[in-house]
Amino acid sequence: MNMRKMAALLLVGMLAAGSFGCKKKDGGEAPKAAGDTIKIGFLGALTGDVAMFGKPTLEGMKMAADELNAAGGILGKKIEIVEADNRGDKQEGASVTQKLISRDNVVAIVGDPTTGITKVAAPIAQKAQVVLLSAGATGPGVVENGDFIFRDTLLDSVAIPACIDFFAKDMGYKKVAVITSDNNDYSVGLSQTFRDAAKGKGIEIVAEEKVKDGDKDFSAQITNIKAKKPDVIFFSGYYTEAALIMKEARKQGLKAKMFGGDGLFSPKLIELGGDAVEGTMSALGFSPEQASPVTAKFVEAFKKKFNGAEPGLFDAQGYDAIMLLADAIKRANSADPKVFKAALAQTKNFEGVSGTITIRDNREPIKSPLALLEVKGGKFALKAKVPVKMD
Repeated sequence: MNMRKMAALLLVGMLAAGSFGCKKKDGGEAPKAAGDTIKIGFLGALTGDVAMFGKPTLEGMKMAADELNAAGGILGKKIEIVEADNRGDKQEGASVTQKLISRDNVVAIVGDPTTGITKVAAPIAQKAQVVLLSAGATGPGVVENGDFIFRDTLLDSVAIPACIDFFAKDMGYKKVAVITSDNNDYSVGLSQTFRDAAKGKGIEIVAEEKVKDGDKDFSAQITNIKAKKPDVIFFSGYYTEAALIMKEARKQGLKAKMFGGDGLFSPKLIELGGDAVEGTMSALGFSPEQASPVTAKFVEAFKKKFNGAEPGLFDAQGYDAIMLLADAIKRANSADPKVFKAALAQTKNFEGVSGTITIRDNREPIKSPLALLEVKGGKFALKAKVPVKMD
């Protein structure tokens, strides 16, 4: 155990014991907005391998808070975003969650953008009766932690079946190679979702390979896959390994494209993979080219704020997370999470910038359509809008 991990564990222990002099929240009284502010915590990575998910989520959250505060805030109080960097580390994620609840007294937490850390944070938030709304976790085992746990991202269990229908009927794909990063909860869950959704759709899984987050050499896996001649490679992990896998695939002459979830959506994929990732597809709940009037207004404001840069999925979902919480707090006329969680659970047809959102009985969102993006000419472009069944 290194010194950093020892320090993190010590912090968790101090917080759990109330060593900062704060009132313990272990299923007792939930936090309430104090003074002139309503504090909402950000849980995500600002450094490390998955910072490309955390940074834009925080950007979107801050943008929404600025707009709300400029319009007078919520219930006469300003929104304050409390941030910390968990570096994409589960232990640090637990420590940050404890700190946000016990020391910063937040009424809600937005995060983590990844499934693995959200699954670590959710039981802590549930026990403390603080609302946790993930703006990125798409894997299973999140909302199952209890009635304070929500998310606003399009679920893999919804997006992947819709994409498989599109691939089978519109693209004519029949043979798929599946690659799973088996030390990544998100990847393991997404691969199983793909296997389940492919049954009965005329899609044959001709190869299954395992890798690990952090691997650099994928020559053996690509050699095995190449022999099976797949139409497409389904990789359920993140953009760093995806870029290296595709570089190896092109090196060995494999022409199949790659498809995956939102874990592939990052400019880093293109920066690391170059020409090798041309044609790589990612299924998302947002595209700036998917412009409803609400989305178009958001895209215009984002470009003005960030020197012409276009917003991505995590910007949009971070923005929507704050707006969803604000809407629930206003409808409940209370910033007490034990009160406004019921209003959040009853959200219907909320016009978010990432689509029209309804929270179902299990606190999972349903959104339509999803955006299938493809790397084309060195950037992500909308390939198709794929309809999602809303019932």
